[in-house]
Amino acid sequence: MIVVLAVALSGAIGGGVGTAQAEEQSTSYERQLLFYNHSYGVFDRETADAIEHSAYLRDFANFQVRTTSGTDGQTWTGRYLMGRETYLELLGVGDIAGQDGTLGSAGLGLSTERAGDMATVTERLKGEGVPEPVTFLQTRDFGDGVPVPWFDAVLTTTAYDAFGAWAMEYRPEYFADPRGNTEPASFPGDVGRERYLSDDYRTHLMRDVTAVHLAVTQGDLVDTVPLLRAGGFAVRTLPGGGVVAEHGGTTIRLDVVPREQAGLRRVDMSLNGPAKTRHVEQLGHSTLTVGPGSHAVWTFAPNGVS
Repeated sequence: MIVVLAVALSGAIGGGVGTAQAEEQSTSYERQLLFYNHSYGVFDRETADAIEHSAYLRDFANFQVRTTSGTDGQTWTGRYLMGRETYLELLGVGDIAGQDGTLGSAGLGLSTERAGDMATVTERLKGEGVPEPVTFLQTRDFGDGVPVPWFDAVLTTTAYDAFGAWAMEYRPEYFADPRGNTEPASFPGDVGRERYLSDDYRTHLMRDVTAVHLAVTQGDLVDTVPLLRAGGFAVRTLPGGGVVAEHGGTTIRLDVVPREQAGLRRVDMSLNGPAKTRHVEQLGHSTLTVGPGSHAVWTFAPNGVS
């Protein structure tokens, strides 16, 4: 989670993108710069608790429950399913303070693979109708009170209804800190997702997030599309006003809904190997279906509705 949409950017200029037009179709730039890193959703307490205490999830994925301290001492508690390059973050109402911790809030992190690509994304945004992209540094405190630079990030705006997307580029200071448990670089300038995440996924079924489906307001969609385009995604308009963003390995779907219906709706995942049978795990107001084959689907009821 970025935890800056309402917290760490109090000095930045707010307001929506305004000139961005979500209904236009866009093709990707010549080179993909941003890739799906993770998404998060905030769920009712019953669902969050069922996820947190699930024995099955601990077998299914590299599963963690942790509290993280970020910029300005802000903290949040998440339940994490970590894959090879991508991960999923699940929270309950109140697991982070303020607007970000309300039912149906959600977010999407897109990251670079090569150092320096964030600067290009920021410049591209200006050509996508975002004259003043909002940039900032996220830090992480491992518990000793000394913040470590974690990643640089850019947003199109600090104003939002229930959903925000951001671009991020991991910092060399974080990779150099042994407490991050990251891997050595595979090439000069490697700031990629696979380096950031551990190889513990290999001992579990889950491999990666292959598709994510979120319900967002019209305003949040309009503010998100320029970032998707700037990152190199091909953005296709759907009937009803939503979009699908493709390229980069993970398909992102955003449907337009009223605020009360907003939230993370579905996550598709690849598996490290085929599941011989179909397994259905009910977790609060959500259903995880694994197999048969090398695929799993996790669906979430709209804001706690059975």
